[in-house]
Amino acid sequence: MKNLKNLERLQQLHQRISQENTGAPKELADYMNISERSLYKLMEQLKDLTAPISYNRLTNTYYYDGDFELQVNISVTALSNNEIIQVFGGSYFLKKNTLLQGLCSERFYIS
Repeated sequence: MKNLKNLERLQQLHQRISQENTGAPKELADYMNISERSLYKLMEQLKDLTAPISYNRLTNTYYYDGDFELQVNISVTALSNNEIIQVFGGSYFLKKNTLLQGLCSERFYIS
């Protein structure tokens, strides 16, 4: 869930920067309900994705100094046990069973 929240915040920040409607860093952080430090971390993540972020002191807004587009697509699918086995080759269940064996028996075996 933490990664999902981070992606949502990146998308929200991107939209504000694209609209050149961010305000000063403190205002933007307050708008997004995050700390200024978290805001700067998000900006670093965008910069790692080659976002050309600049700040205009006259208008007090961040903007993209060049072309940059960010698309965030999130898809969540519930899998059946059989589908999980196909995707993970049974390793999910092996880890789960190994943990239960360790908790429920005096001896701990890994086969």
